[in-house]
Amino acid sequence: MSVLTEHLNSDHRKKEFSCGNIMLDDYLHKQANQDIKRKLSTCFVLKDKETDLLKGYYTLANNSLFQELIPIEFQKKLPSSYKSIPTTLLGRLAIDLKFQNQGVGKLLLVDALKRSCEISKSIGSFAVVVDPIDENAERFYDRYGFIKLPDSRKMFLPMNTIKALFD
Repeated sequence: MSVLTEHLNSDHRKKEFSCGNIMLDDYLHKQANQDIKRKLSTCFVLKDKETDLLKGYYTLANNSLFQELIPIEFQKKLPSSYKSIPTTLLGRLAIDLKFQNQGVGKLLLVDALKRSCEISKSIGSFAVVVDPIDENAERFYDRYGFIKLPDSRKMFLPMNTIKALFD
């Protein structure tokens, strides 16, 4: 599988990363390594080849959604005996201010979807789920076909849709 990102490691220049959102910056600076060690999530980074600076990062983790939260048209295709449906959580996605508005977000999203699709061949995952941090993030995911979950800020993209993108 050809991907653009690599696993976060101690060689990466995390302290120099700033996306303009303190929560996302602090996560990378202070929490990401701990989450990786505890097997709570995995963090992938995209480096600038010339400067070695981090252009951006995203995290992936196992997740599940209560079936009742999924829109009816998708529920009809799922076994009713499943109370929760396995998914992949794209938990965070951030681009350093120096690299914003250059298509890096799209590259990171495609990379995350590709990884998620590959992983779903080994471990069941019905969809990729995101929980947009703000309205800008919601518009970003909406542009790429993510579907808003009723009564929630969360959005999802079915794995069959993702698979079709890469076939």
